[in-house]
Amino acid sequence: MTTTQRHDIVIVGGGAAGIGTASSLLKRRAGLDIAIVEPAEHHFYQPGWTMVGGGVFKAPVTRRPMASVMPKGVTWVRQAATTFQPDRNQVTLADGTRLTYRVLIVAPGIRLAWEKIAGLESTLGQNGVTSNYHYDLAPYTWELVQRLKSGRAIFSQPPMPIKCAGAPQKAMYLSCDVWQDAGVLGNIEVEFRNAGAVLFGVADYVPALMEYVEQYGIQLKLGSTLVAVDGPARTATFATAEGEVQRTFDMLHVVPPQVAPQFLADSPLAAESGFVDVDPSTLQHVRYPNVFGAGDAGSMPNAKTAAAARKQAPIVAVNALAVLD
Repeated sequence: MTTTQRHDIVIVGGGAAGIGTASSLLKRRAGLDIAIVEPAEHHFYQPGWTMVGGGVFKAPVTRRPMASVMPKGVTWVRQAATTFQPDRNQVTLADGTRLTYRVLIVAPGIRLAWEKIAGLESTLGQNGVTSNYHYDLAPYTWELVQRLKSGRAIFSQPPMPIKCAGAPQKAMYLSCDVWQDAGVLGNIEVEFRNAGAVLFGVADYVPALMEYVEQYGIQLKLGSTLVAVDGPARTATFATAEGEVQRTFDMLHVVPPQVAPQFLADSPLAAESGFVDVDPSTLQHVRYPNVFGAGDAGSMPNAKTAAAARKQAPIVAVNALAVLD
């Protein structure tokens, strides 16, 4: 038998955007009836994984029980959302439960599409292949950095959009700093292979970043997209304008392509990109006035970062209350 639960506000996603928006709403109006739909038992401070890979933090520092970060007063629905029915003000969950709402806030984050790089999933965490974009792999990054004394280290960056466009470079600069202090940087060939046409999307930052590229002797390869990895052979294949290029490696730090969660991309709420189709100024859905998007799942043009979610939360809160009223 299908059950239906009713709430004034339903928030899909218990990450930085979802819990930040809930907190902002409750600060403005205590006692609101808010449900947060989030199946995960743990909340992760993902920016910290870069520091784990650089030997600054231990991984457990970045993980807390989800219950400990849920704002007081919200109803935590420990299920995954599977479909949206915005014409009926309804969300359907994995167990068949239906949640109806007066206002919906969609903040389920972004999906890491590891499968889009051939051979990658079978070699992650071994054969020198790692990624700071995964809680379980960031410690392996630090292990590889400490172990490497000579050879080739490749750091990749896929096409946008990705979470924290600076993180692929941060992994590289932290690694190079360790190698420089250990006196082995001169024995290591470091390559940064970025699918984009520029080192970083904000032009003002590029000169300062280039200073470190030059200081560490990094070979910068733009327009180079990782498409396949052969872990046992320690070979990575990159697509470039001139054709495919194969590079052997001793360490490969991979940033996977990233896409909208499939249940969102398949829904009536999605833009062509698969993300929530919102007005970039108000974060209100362009077709459903009582729906908002926040965080990495939104179609806004800003970078997908926790810093962006922090700025978006009060905007969504104020506008959602206006709709509620």
